[in-house]
Amino acid sequence: MFYNLFYQNSVDVISGFNLFKYITFRTGAAFMTSLLFSLLFGARFISYLKKKQKKGQPIRDDGPISHIVAKQGTPTMGGGLILLSLLVGSLLWVDLTNGYFWTVLFVTVAYGFLGFCDDYLKVSRQNPKGVSFRVKMVMQLITALIALYFIHMNYGLEDQTSIYLPYLKNVVVDLGMFFYIFAVVVIIGSSNAVNLTDGLDGLAIGPVIFVGLVFAIFTYVAGNAVFSSYLYLPHIESSGELAVFCGALVGGGLGFLWFNAPPAQVFMGDTGSLALGGAFGVISVIIKQEFILAIAGGLFVIEALSVMIQVAYFKISGGKRIFLMAPLHHHFEKKGWAEPTVVIRFWIIAIILAVIALSSLKIR
Repeated sequence: MFYNLFYQNSVDVISGFNLFKYITFRTGAAFMTSLLFSLLFGARFISYLKKKQKKGQPIRDDGPISHIVAKQGTPTMGGGLILLSLLVGSLLWVDLTNGYFWTVLFVTVAYGFLGFCDDYLKVSRQNPKGVSFRVKMVMQLITALIALYFIHMNYGLEDQTSIYLPYLKNVVVDLGMFFYIFAVVVIIGSSNAVNLTDGLDGLAIGPVIFVGLVFAIFTYVAGNAVFSSYLYLPHIESSGELAVFCGALVGGGLGFLWFNAPPAQVFMGDTGSLALGGAFGVISVIIKQEFILAIAGGLFVIEALSVMIQVAYFKISGGKRIFLMAPLHHHFEKKGWAEPTVVIRFWIIAIILAVIALSSLKIR
C-alpha cells in the first residue's frame, strides 16, 4: 500500500519517497512490521484463544505419554497470529497491483481458512480428528487449480509447462499438460508436509523461517532481469514483489516462535501449517523453483515420506511398522530423545538444506 501511495503517486513531489521503489527496502520493512505486530499482539491473541478454547488442543492418545501430560490445555490456532502478521506486513509494503502477490495470498488465506475449520472441529469436539481427509483434499485441489488458472491465464509466464533443474545450466524439461498435475502435487504436497511436521514445540516454524528466507532471495533474483540472467535462473517479470511477501512471512514466523518456543504457549495448528506450506508451494510454481522447495524444505519432505512409508509398510506387512511412530520426529521421541533435542537437531538439518538450496544460485 505504501508503495502505491508514496512512490507511484507522490515521488515527483517528494524525492525521498523514491526509497519505496526498492524491493529490498520494502522486504526489510515488511519483515519488521510483521515481527513487531506479532510480538505486540501475540500475548493478547493467545489469551483470547485460551479463553475461547478452555481445554486447548486435544492431544493424540496414541502419541508419546509426555505430550498428554505436558501439552494438555495448550491452545491451538496460533497460526492465526502468523497470518494476521503476514497480512499486515505484506499489505502495507507490497505493490498492490501485483497479480502474483494476490494469487499467493489467495492460496494462503484459503488454506488457512481450511486449517481453521479443521482446528475448530478438533477443539469443539475435543477430538484429534477434524475435517475429513477427503474433504480436505478436495478443497486443497480446488484452491490449487484456481491459483494455477490465474497464473496461466492472467500473467502469461514464458515456458509455463516447463520445469528447471537446479545445479544444471539451462536444463529445462517441458512436461506439457502433465505440468499442471505436477504443480498441483507440489502445492498440496507442500501444504500437507508442513502440516505433518508441526508436532513439537517450535519444530515446524523454524524450518518455515529458513525456507522463507531462501525464497525471499530466489523471488528477488527471479524478478530481476540482470541477476536472473547472470545466475542462469528463469526471469519471471514482477515476481520480485513476492520477496516482500516472504519478508513478512519470516517476520511473522519469528514473532510466533517467541511464543511457540519450548514450552509452547500456543500451537500453530492447521490454521498456520496448511497456509504456510501452500504459500511456499505456489511461490515455487510461479518462479519455477519447485525442486529448490524440495531441497530447502527437505525436512518437510522427509517427515511426509516417513508417514507414507509407515502407512504403506503397515498395510503390506499386515500390521508391522518401520518407525516406532510416524511422523519421524515422534520416532526419535520414542527412542528416548528429549523434545528440545529433536527440535534443535531437526533445525540443524533444515539449516543445512537451506544452505544447499542457496548454493544452487552459483553451482550451475
